[in-house]
Amino acid sequence: MIVGIGIDIIEVERIRGAIERHGERFLRRIYCAGEIDDCRRCADPYQRFATRFAAKEAVLKALGTGWQHGTEFTDIEIVKNAENAPAVHLGGKSLQISKRLEIRKIHISLSHTKSHAVAQAVAEGEATGP
Repeated sequence: MIVGIGIDIIEVERIRGAIERHGERFLRRIYCAGEIDDCRRCADPYQRFATRFAAKEAVLKALGTGWQHGTEFTDIEIVKNAENAPAVHLGGKSLQISKRLEIRKIHISLSHTKSHAVAQAVAEGEATGP
């Protein structure tokens, strides 16, 4: 059963500007160490950083919380699964919320162009009710 869905789009230039203004402080506040390493290995790391930012926003929308209830950007990590596809790893308050909602899995789809990044998240859980 679908428990929630979320989608987010962001301008790559907005993330580029934040990184150029705030550097490592911004990166460590928003991204997990593995995400930073993965993004920096790409030809255009700003596209990858923007896509992950959109993914984190989409996941929180799928959880129905947005950035509240003590959630942090680093509670959500976008990783690669065994098939090298994007997957979501939750921690902290985001993990607690997903357990309370009985979410089994969060499906994530990512895409970007030179100027924009987009992500969609679908939270799947146990069917409840009659």
